[in-house]
Amino acid sequence: MSRASRALAISVVSLFTWLFAMYSSFFDSSSAIGRIIPVLPLWVLVTFGAYSLGNVGWALFTFGECPDAHASLLKDIQAAKSDLRSKNVAVD
Repeated sequence: MSRASRALAISVVSLFTWLFAMYSSFFDSSSAIGRIIPVLPLWVLVTFGAYSLGNVGWALFTFGECPDAHASLLKDIQAAKSDLRSKNVAVD
């Protein structure tokens, strides 16, 4: 099972569980659970957004340097500059 199909299956099961809890008579609207269930999807969305932002922020914070790529890029820049100079184009 791929990650997408697993995520879809979990989402569908969660949606049907939430809908069942919303429209069943198990929980009355005056209890604490009865007041939490209607806002549960919003809570999940906010939690997922916070996790995503934290994950992206951590990836940016721990972004590894690539010294080999840096050296290769500098070499390519020098080659392009020398090629342009050989064609009488002002560089710098």
